Amino acid sequence: MHKALTGKIIKRFAFKEFPTAAFFNDNQSLIDYVNSQPLVNPLVCLGDGHDGVWNIAREFGTLEFQRLEILDWYHLKENLYKVGGSLKRLKAAETLLRQGSVDETKALFTGLRGKQAKNFIAYIDKHKSRIVNYAYYQAEGIYSIGSGAVESAIKQIGRRIKISGAKWNIGSVNQILGVRCAYLNGLLNV
Repeated sequence: MHKALTGKIIKRFAFKEFPTAAFFNDNQSLIDYVNSQPLVNPLVCLGDGHDGVWNIAREFGTLEFQRLEILDWYHLKENLYKVGGSLKRLKAAETLLRQGSVDETKALFTGLRGKQAKNFIAYIDKHKSRIVNYAYYQAEGIYSIGSGAVESAIKQIGRRIKISGAKWNIGSVNQILGVRCAYLNGLLNV
């Protein structure tokens, strides 16, 4: 069966010291691959607000691993500015969130009736444990606060399978992704 892959999700995982890997519609292989790598403790997972990311990340490591989940700063900020309204309030909220101050941020929006404000409060409530002191982490260079590099790599990996007019056998997509990752990791001489 051949299908166009437009709109399909490719999941990628990267380690600082190890090569990139990518998986298409195969979460278990992704989990197995990550768990086969030498992992550090705490295991730091950075992602956007999508539940699927956190459901997969929960499977990484073993019980003795501490897991630090960080909500991508730029996705958080994007959701903040969807609230709209007073620019002064939004800037104050951004400053508080950059320091990891969720409760103080919520106080700025409590009492607002708009749907966007209520949605944002629900969003930061849901991800409260993943909202860190971004300013500190960035200043100290401890952990990345944004997933842009990973998202960019996904586009580079996906470029090979999204060429104009291409139709792929779904069963062979992961093999093509493996070749593309080997090329991007400098492991393939062409």
